[in-house]
Parts: sequence; structure tokens; C-alpha cells
Amino acid sequence: MKPIAKALQAKFGSLSAILAAPGEELVKVPGVGETVAAYLKAIAELHSRAGREEIKSKEVISSWSALVAYVRRELQHEKREQFRVMFLDRKNQLITDEIMGRGTVDHAPVYPREIARRALELQASSLILVHNHPSGDPKPSRADIEITREIIDVPGPFDITVHDHLVVGTSGVVSFRTSGLI
Repeated sequence: MKPIAKALQAKFGSLSAILAAPGEELVKVPGVGETVAAYLKAIAELHSRAGREEIKSKEVISSWSALVAYVRRELQHEKREQFRVMFLDRKNQLITDEIMGRGTVDHAPVYPREIARRALELQASSLILVHNHPSGDPKPSRADIEITREIIDVPGPFDITVHDHLVVGTSGVVSFRTSGLI
């Protein structure tokens, strides 16, 4: 097992990158067959579900470290940009975390009216926007800032608040709220 672990580490660089790797990439590592790849993907799914349970059982806003760990685990190694919305109830507990847009290496289409529509369907009181930068740099772009302002404006008349927008990269997570962008 130790040579396989070293080979996986050498190819992917970190445990989180190994767990995020697609099965077809895992089996390219010498010693890793379909069974080992399936075990690693099962471990990754269990880890993801445990993270969702952790933030679902607490107020998301008061459990900042769990929230950041969850979004990093989910998005930091994605090769394509994803735009996700975490819909929260009145107690700031997670109703659901949904992918609202998938894109390319540097853009994911997102539609503010669709986010507002879904928030109303779920009777959400607030939102946390999350997306990743596959480049690894979590610094928000001008387009990120503009779409965030649009998303804040659309559900505003319905008393649906956007608490934050988190941008995830391999080097960390940037909060719009902490950065003064919201």
C-alpha cells in the first residue's frame, strides 16, 4: 500500500486532490485498479456527506470554519467552474446546496432570476453564494463582483438576504463580506 500511496501523492499532490480526482485518472497510477479507485471515490463521497451533515446540523453563519472547510472540500480541485448557492432558513441552517451553473475553466453562467425563483420555492430566507476558480487563485474578478450585485438586487424585494459570496481556489477561500465587497 505504501508505494501506491506515494505514487498517488506524487501524481496528485495532496490527499484532497486524490479524493477529488476522477476514477479514470486514479486508475492511471501504477497499482491502482478499478477496486482501489472505487474505494477512494467511496471515501471521498463519505467525507463530503459528513461535511454536509456537519454544516446542516448547525447555523451555517455561526460555524464559519465548518462552512469554509466544506466549500473547499467540495470545490477546490474542480477543473471547471461551478456556481453554487447555499439556501438557508430563518435560523441560518442549510436547506440545500445546489449547483446553479457549470461552466468552463474561467466562467460559469448564472442567472439571478433563477436563483431568486429557487429561493422562493424553497422558502429560503437567505443565501450564501459560492463558486470556484479552477486557476487556483480565489481573488474575485470584476465579473464576479458585478454578478454578485445583480444577485443581491433580484431577491431583495422578497426579503431574501445574500449573506456572502465565497470564491474557492486551491490557495484558499475569499469572502466578499470579509473583503468589503458586500
